Formats: sequence, structure tokens, C-alpha cells
Amino acid sequence: MRPSRLAFALACTLSAGAHAQHQQAPTVSESVLRGHLAFLADDLFEGRGTGQRGGDLAVRYLETQAAIIGLKEIPGGGYRQKVEIEGTKLLPGSAVSFQAGGKRFAPEIGKGIVFGTGSGRTQLSFEAPLLFVGYGVSAPEEKWDDYKGVDVKGKILVMMVNDPQPTADEPNRFAGKAYTWYGRWLYKFEEAVRKGAAGVLLIHTLPSSSYPWSVPANGFSHERFHLAGPGNPIEGWLHEDTARELFAAGGFDLDTLRAQAERRDFRPVDLKIGARVDLKSAIRMVEQYNVVGIVPGTDPKLKAQAVVYSSHWDHMGIDEAAQPGAGAQGRQDRIYNGAIDNASGTAALLAMAAEAVKKPARRTQVFLWPAAEEQGLLGSAAYVKNPVVPLAQTAADLNLDSLNFVGKTKDIGVPGAERSTLYDTAATVAKGMGLKLAPTIPDLSGAYFRADHFNFAKAGVPAFNVGSAVFSGDGHFEFAHEHAASSRKMVGFKKDYHQVSDEYSPGWDLSGMVQQAQFTLNLGYAVANAPAMPSWKKGDPFGSVKR
Repeated sequence: MRPSRLAFALACTLSAGAHAQHQQAPTVSESVLRGHLAFLADDLFEGRGTGQRGGDLAVRYLETQAAIIGLKEIPGGGYRQKVEIEGTKLLPGSAVSFQAGGKRFAPEIGKGIVFGTGSGRTQLSFEAPLLFVGYGVSAPEEKWDDYKGVDVKGKILVMMVNDPQPTADEPNRFAGKAYTWYGRWLYKFEEAVRKGAAGVLLIHTLPSSSYPWSVPANGFSHERFHLAGPGNPIEGWLHEDTARELFAAGGFDLDTLRAQAERRDFRPVDLKIGARVDLKSAIRMVEQYNVVGIVPGTDPKLKAQAVVYSSHWDHMGIDEAAQPGAGAQGRQDRIYNGAIDNASGTAALLAMAAEAVKKPARRTQVFLWPAAEEQGLLGSAAYVKNPVVPLAQTAADLNLDSLNFVGKTKDIGVPGAERSTLYDTAATVAKGMGLKLAPTIPDLSGAYFRADHFNFAKAGVPAFNVGSAVFSGDGHFEFAHEHAASSRKMVGFKKDYHQVSDEYSPGWDLSGMVQQAQFTLNLGYAVANAPAMPSWKKGDPFGSVKR
């Protein structure tokens, strides 16, 4: 049975010491959201891949809809914000081999090792020693430095994923059992570039990374993207078995070195292993686009400030390397439709924007559809470098990614909101909707750092991904539902995550998706109409960033 449209009678409380002006957010339409979702997830969009025709079609659709809705264009005209991206694809003939203990090792690509270049060079051939640098972390606020002033230029750094683990004496170091930014592979690659290393190889384990070997293996088997600029000559991952064999050949025990790396007095270790690197890569420059539309604020002073709503439009596209085969229709499905991830969020933002233009708030509202999130949050990183509204005047970023498709929930997740005063505002908004906030739990998979809001947080803007009750291991979410069957459906999405099976179904109950979008819009209005902008909680690391 088709769910009826949700109508929420929410009076947005503006914060302690409430302001006289009191404004209710408009109501999100289920039919509008569903129509956009079904279309964006259709095969016609070919999975909305970065650098692919489907991505171009998605941008054209979004800017057309922005104009129809009545969103204002960005300064300079139009709804497009250019994102210059470098695409790199490893070519046959590339190889990495190791010399240790008089033996030569050549791990099988895809099984024992995966690698590529971020240098922008089509051919690279060099030799370099391997240096184990523990977690590869330099964190002054934690009094932690895995480099200890060692010159790493010309060396390939081997390091662990995640960050130093808590101890009985220091149960809260690096946020305890939760992930921090220092644990993410993106930080580790970036730190290697800053240090001038010849490259970096991460040691994969399921507990430390929270995802199986197939994730980096699949990622490096396709074209990879990063923002134009300097990168590592070689970067990649070692399977744990490969790392164990290599360390042993150099006369070291992997587990012993990993244990040493948990100590502050750890120093980099020369592994007595030499690497021979021969890379052949296809390099291309790709122009992608964020889509941005604006609802100007109504307050003469506060309209210079803004609330940003974001949700990435891209997915994994069409696998051009896949061979035709015998599928359900006599052919292999090569399209990663990305219905939940993230046509759902893209469609929700369109439905929200269509209502926001009818009833502007005191502050400006910016609707942002970033490009290339699946490639490392590249579109949002580009936006933060060139924001439509200065970051110092950006009150918050509320991000939507992989929304609820199985019905209404009893609670709403705001993971990361507890870092700022957004949490208190979110609690008031949830209460007005008859919801409760899901309990705050440790972020064991580093999900806070895996979505577009993080680039805003890293730049000092209070931000989080509006989700649900519980983080799942892959960084997506599980919801608290009235019915166990709905919960099972949501958990079952794990098997469809980043697979061709993430396809739209007209039988989905989108009442929970509308609920999630409505909560986000209500929260945005509460922030947009409040007397003051949100602030970080005392002691939060992002609160020290100057905007």
C-alpha cells in the first residue's frame, strides 16, 4: 500500500533563550522524493560514475531540477562548481617486487598486493627501501609521533591502518576504541605526501580497517581519482599474509613490531627489504561538477550566514571492463545503480529544496550535491576550498547518505552531532517529531570520517551525517524499527553495498526516508532561524580549527 504523505506539525524551538521569531519547516513530499529516486537510480544514468557519461547526465538532471525548483544560482552564474580531478588507471606490465634475505618476492596483484600511483606520471621505475612506521601518525595533541624526526624521503613507508589503541593507563587515547581521523587511509596517504616519502603501503586486516580485503582490491582494480595536485609515487595495500612473509624474510616478526608500535617511544624500523617498482598508468584530467543551489535568507544581517545541506550524486558507474555473460536477461549486469548509495540522498535533497524555496529561513540555505564522494570525498573537499558562503559564516553542514528504505523509525541517529551544540538542537527537533535520538556509541569503523560532512568538520564547520540508530561495519547504518522484518531488510542491505544489486524497487516503503529528510530540513530550519550559530563542544579537536 502506498504510504501517505507525512505531515509534521513541528514548531522549531530555536535554542535556550529562544528567539521571538518562530518558524516551521515546510513538509517534504514523498511522491516527489520517490520520483527523483526512481529516475536517478535507473539504468539510463549508468550508475552516475565519476568521469563517465552517467555522471554527466546526473549533473545535467540536477541543475535542470534546481532551475525548475527555483533555487538561486551561485555567484558567477549557473549551478555548477568545477572540480578538477586526476584519474589514474594501472596498466598491464606494472609490477612491484621485493628483495629480502636473499630472496625475491613478487606478490600477486589483487591477492597479495594492490597499488597505483598518485603522482600523475604515466611511467615510474625506481628502487626504494621499506620503512615500518607503525601507524604513520603524527599527532602533537596526543603527544604521538611515529616518525621521530626520521627522514623518510626516498623510502616506501609500511604502516598499519587504524590508530593507537587504548591501554589500561590511557583508556581514552585516540578516542579509546573509536576511530579518529588519524586512523583513516586517506590521512595516511596524505601524511606520506607531506613527509616526501617514495610511497606508502598499508597493511590490511579486517579488524583494523573494518572491511574485507575485497574492498581495496576492487578499488585499485578500477580507475582511481584524486584532486589535481601532488601525490605518492606509489600507494597501495599489502595483504596481511604478504606483510607477514615479507617481514619474516627481513628478519622481523610482524606481531612483535605491531606491539612495539603501540608505544609512544616507538621509532621507525628499517625492514631490510628493498622494493623494485615499475608502474605504467593511464592518466587523464577529468572535469566533474558539484551542483549547488541557494535559498537566500530573509534576515538583513543573518542572510550572510548559511546552513548547508549536502548529499553526493555519484556512485560507481558502469564497469566497462566487465565481460558480457549469462545473467537473468542473458547478459551480465555491469551497472552499479547506487539506488540507496546515494540516489536516495540526492533525491531527498531535491525534495527538501523544492519546499525550502517556498518558505525561506532567516539564514541562507545552500543545497550542495558534491561530486566524487566515492573517490575520497573529492567534491566536498573542492567545495570547502571554494565555498559559496565563507566557512566562517557557515553555521553547519547536514549531510545525507544512504537513507532508510524500509519504513518509519522510532529514533533518529545523529552520529557526530555530540561534538557540537547541534546535538542539543537535534534533540529538540526530534522531540517535536515524536522521535528520540539514538544513543551515542563509539565509532568503531570510522564512519564519521567517510562521508562528505567530514570535509566541513575538518575545516571547522559543525557537521555530521544524519543517519539512524547504529553504525554498521561498512560505514552505513542500521535503524531501530517498529517491526523486526524491517530491521532485517536494512541489515540485509550490507550484501548490496557497492554491488550492482543496489537497485530501486517500487515496493520500498519510503515513509522512513521522508521522515529522515523531514528531520534534516527541520533541523536546518532550527539552525537557520536561531539567534546564534552552533559551536563545537569544548575539547573537540575540530573546535580548534580556525575558520
